[in-house]
Amino acid sequence: MARKKQEEKKKYDNPNVVGLRAEILEQPITETLETNYMPYAMSVIVSRAIPEIDGFKPSHRKLLYTMLKMGLLTGGRTKSANIVGQTMKLNPHGDAAIYETMVRLSAGYQALLTPFVDSKGNFGKVYSRDMSYAAPRYTEAKLSGICNELFRDIDKDTVDFVDNYDGSLKEPTLLPTAFPNVLVSSNLGIAVGMASQICGFNLAEVCDTTVAWLKDPEHDLLSTMPAPDFPTGGEIIYDRAQMESIYRTGRGSFKLRARWRYVEKENIIEIYEIPYTTTSEAIIDKVRELIQANKIREINDMRDETDLSGLRLAIDLKRGTDPEKLMQKLFKLTPLMDSFPCNFNILVAGNPRVMGVGEILEEWTAWRTDCVRRRVFFDLSKKKEKLHLLKGLEQILLDIDRAIEIIRGTELEADVVPNLMLGFGIDQVQAEYVAEIKLRNINREYILKRTAETADLERDIEELESIVNNRRKLRGIIVDELKQISKKYGEPRKTGIVYANEIEEYSEEQTVEDYPVTVFLSKEGYFKKITAQSLRMSGEQKYKEGDELRESFETTNRAELLFLTDRQQMYKAKAADFEDGKASQLGVYLPTKLQMDEGENILAMLLPGDYTKHLLLIFENGKAARIELSAYETKTNRRKLVNACSDKSPVKAVFQLNEELDLVCHSSDGRALIFNTAQLQPKTSRTTQGVNVMSLKPKRFLDRAEKLADSGIVNITRFRVKSLPGAGAILRGEDKNEQQISLLDE
Repeated sequence: MARKKQEEKKKYDNPNVVGLRAEILEQPITETLETNYMPYAMSVIVSRAIPEIDGFKPSHRKLLYTMLKMGLLTGGRTKSANIVGQTMKLNPHGDAAIYETMVRLSAGYQALLTPFVDSKGNFGKVYSRDMSYAAPRYTEAKLSGICNELFRDIDKDTVDFVDNYDGSLKEPTLLPTAFPNVLVSSNLGIAVGMASQICGFNLAEVCDTTVAWLKDPEHDLLSTMPAPDFPTGGEIIYDRAQMESIYRTGRGSFKLRARWRYVEKENIIEIYEIPYTTTSEAIIDKVRELIQANKIREINDMRDETDLSGLRLAIDLKRGTDPEKLMQKLFKLTPLMDSFPCNFNILVAGNPRVMGVGEILEEWTAWRTDCVRRRVFFDLSKKKEKLHLLKGLEQILLDIDRAIEIIRGTELEADVVPNLMLGFGIDQVQAEYVAEIKLRNINREYILKRTAETADLERDIEELESIVNNRRKLRGIIVDELKQISKKYGEPRKTGIVYANEIEEYSEEQTVEDYPVTVFLSKEGYFKKITAQSLRMSGEQKYKEGDELRESFETTNRAELLFLTDRQQMYKAKAADFEDGKASQLGVYLPTKLQMDEGENILAMLLPGDYTKHLLLIFENGKAARIELSAYETKTNRRKLVNACSDKSPVKAVFQLNEELDLVCHSSDGRALIFNTAQLQPKTSRTTQGVNVMSLKPKRFLDRAEKLADSGIVNITRFRVKSLPGAGAILRGEDKNEQQISLLDE
């Protein structure tokens, strides 16, 4: 052991080895990514995650083609384990991955509007997180009828074939789907650095739309294919502009919501279709979470009553509950309404492209036209070969006896074909065909019947030759096939369409009772909300020792409140967020309730109303900023707004301007200045530093500001300024608002 360690140490100390190690460590990261990571990334993109123009990923294609070769398109079902085992000849990724692929394509799982696997047994459900599928040894499957259109004429050179992973078998690179399966089958794929999410569309609508588009490239796609369709049903919240954008760009999202009905006799709500993007368990979990948090009080219980007849979620309602309003609330707060993001990323000739619906139809049509052209050319070649043989057969029609004589008179078997070629002036292929005719068929009747086909073949060949290079006729064949598919396999839409402007969205205010209240804020940050009735019956307001009232307002329970702090932050709350209190209580400590920063203090409480008024801030440096309250309005439910005002100087006073006011500013050296707020222009920027109002001497500062009515100033004209800024005037005794203490006061 020790000897081995010494040898390793010598190898490690070898300068050549160290140099080699250094060279490996110094390899550029870009080179490593290019040689090692890029091939992996491209393999995932091209060979695994992103669907191609036929609508399938390689795993789907390998499974379906294996089932075709097993005779499962026309035969009976076989065990899923057998299918999985056979598919491993083409797909080396393991039995579990193959079986999961088959489950998703099955009718039992209900993930596709047009399932390709006719299944028997428990394949789980797409709308259930916990309903697992049975093991492959218990389930059975075969190909569904629609697969006839996937493999139509696959044996007529319509698509290319390549070797499988070990070169023992051939497999198709694409399936010659006779309809735009890339739009019909929903697909989700996550590759390296990119992803794909394609929603499914109704088969009949896709076929009809493709036919209309082929006839008129300017066709309005939304008129025949208004929206996606999902196997789980539900309803799409339809916004035409939004859908047009998705159809045009291939990106965007739309909303889906559940379908429900109210059973008055049992006082329950039944949910029988849910969005494709969620599961019944996720919905129930969210509803229970809301019940526990007391955000929903109208529900007694929620149960999953899904059975063989389909999905059913039952909600037991409390007496007096309005089911319409409750469902609006549930749509807003639970996955009963969800968004479906679209990213139509598809491989075209090995390159990923995000395309709109029109581009997809264009690419699919070009590819399908090539498939049909190859099929027509294949049929043309076969008919030409047959005609060529029959032309040779015609040559011996005139003298069958001579043909027999030539064959009988030939000593060597190898000379039969050359002698026939010389005797009748035919080529080798024709001679081989004549030589292979059975003895029983060497009669005039047989030969006349076969040569009678010549005229039909010549007509067929002429027709096929007129088609093979005629784009219009090739598209005509595609149109005819699409019409047949739509008629044979088309089904009505499962997902309904509800227009967005017809829906009343849930608002929290709808459930909040509104009534008059008075709000109180103390200087230390304690808040109280008291109803009008309680206020009439109460006595003196109670505060902590050393605390006192900062301000109070009369408002309503639904009103919004804003709280400005000394850290230049604005906090938003609603009066309804606070419990009704009493005068005898201290109230709620706002820094804790609003989760304010440590050491942060409230400067003012505001009632913004409809945010059309103004906010006036007076700073210590003598400046004042008049800001539009709309600058603090947020469309989201943000509770905290940073950078609510300038941080260049501390705020000394805050006023909400519901009307123009006369204000008095006091400096630290005993001066006062009166101005009207109309002299200040409003600003839209929250962080504006304002304009100079009071000119201050060095080392002096603005100490406070108050309303003129509260100041006690008598000689108003002495302190009023016509223009800003102003220095103000020294306060005299009669203007200081100081009351003399008399012996009687003691």
